[in-house]
Amino acid sequence: MIRPDTAERVLTAALQSGGDFAEIFLEDTEENTVHMIDDKVENATHSHSHGAGIRVLTGTNCVYVYTGDTGETALLRAAAAAAAAVKGGDILRPQPFVPRQYGRAPAVPAAGVDNPRRIALLRAGYQAARQASADISQVSANIRDEDQRILVCNSRGVFAEDRRTRALLAVSAVASGGGEVQTGQQSFGFGKGYEGFDGADLAAVGRKAADMALTMLRAPECPAGQFPVVIGPGFGGVIFHEACGHSLEATSVAKGNSEFCGKLGQKIADKRVTAVDDGTIPGAWGSLGIDDEGTPTRKNVLIEHGVLKGYMIDLLGSIRMGMPVTGSSRRESYCYAPTSRMTNTYIAAGEDDDEEMLRTLGEGLYACSMGGGSVNPLTGEFNFSVNEGYWVRDGRILCPVRGATLIGKGSQVLQRIDRVGRGQTLSPGMCGSVSGSVPVNVGQPQIRVRELTVGGKGEAL
Repeated sequence: MIRPDTAERVLTAALQSGGDFAEIFLEDTEENTVHMIDDKVENATHSHSHGAGIRVLTGTNCVYVYTGDTGETALLRAAAAAAAAVKGGDILRPQPFVPRQYGRAPAVPAAGVDNPRRIALLRAGYQAARQASADISQVSANIRDEDQRILVCNSRGVFAEDRRTRALLAVSAVASGGGEVQTGQQSFGFGKGYEGFDGADLAAVGRKAADMALTMLRAPECPAGQFPVVIGPGFGGVIFHEACGHSLEATSVAKGNSEFCGKLGQKIADKRVTAVDDGTIPGAWGSLGIDDEGTPTRKNVLIEHGVLKGYMIDLLGSIRMGMPVTGSSRRESYCYAPTSRMTNTYIAAGEDDDEEMLRTLGEGLYACSMGGGSVNPLTGEFNFSVNEGYWVRDGRILCPVRGATLIGKGSQVLQRIDRVGRGQTLSPGMCGSVSGSVPVNVGQPQIRVRELTVGGKGEAL
């Protein structure tokens, strides 16, 4: 993507005003999307993004300049613009590069897949959802693939390349009846080429989306109050991701904007809870060979048996916190400066029985699938919708309920977890933050929280 001698000249130009550190991030990304509604292809797009970002640090001050032109003249011009905004000390020279190569070509690259094949995959999920019931009034399906090549080179000798390939299929079904409308969604994604679809049951993706919509269409409104809650696997992990994970990123911690600041080595969760962010899982949606600063990704144990063991730290966070980087730096594209972000984040499997969790629940909510919500990283306070929920009484599922929300505080939820199941599921999604939107996995086994505020409009069941 760029020769080492060119990179050296650009970094030298970026340091000409006395910066402490300079970095070049080059990206070449091709993306395809096909969107289908009611068995008709609504649109099919192909995009090609190519460019570079140049970053200069002086202490904790950051200057970032990006350009869509990666020729040497344009890169030198961008480097000079970044340097002009820096007031530093001694002028440093870039260290000799140590080239490293990560990632590999997929077995079935997206470039070798035509739209008829993409549409055939979509129809497998679409038709299963459409045929589920006459009450399914609309089905939409999307497929997206991405092939990203990056190069990170910096003044500390990093010259690292990575190739990231991903694909995701998602189905959304709408159920209508009795003047009511409910939606169900399900997705399947991975961090590899189209070989990831081989043997996949895409019809099950469509059926799950339809079943969720149909179940919620016929469900009464959820009661409100303080109840024990069982949270299902997979997308249930969005609660940890949002309510706790963001509060463990240096983006928040380094500035003192996290409820977990200064708590390393302290017990912050029940002893059953071990939480991990792991960017190295082969073929996972959120995995990377290197982060977007050129640091190899790794398995970061954040919480171990209830004790806070670490944070997710990028370079700028490392400078502010006086702690080493953890391979957690990410950005949406070359148009963004990087910051600390999650990859594949999950609560590790425990030793409790899923059936026993419900059997001993008493009266409360089984939140099978979570939706969107909001969280304040400083306080950990959150509010999340439940896409698919069931009311439990005397240890048995009484009926489905709709309109449920979970309201609480991240640190309290961690302390109130009293069961962690043996299984584990990861579910793909996108996470937005100050460095844009990036692919992440969320996951967990089935867990139980002994008390949580449940919001809803229904009467007692």
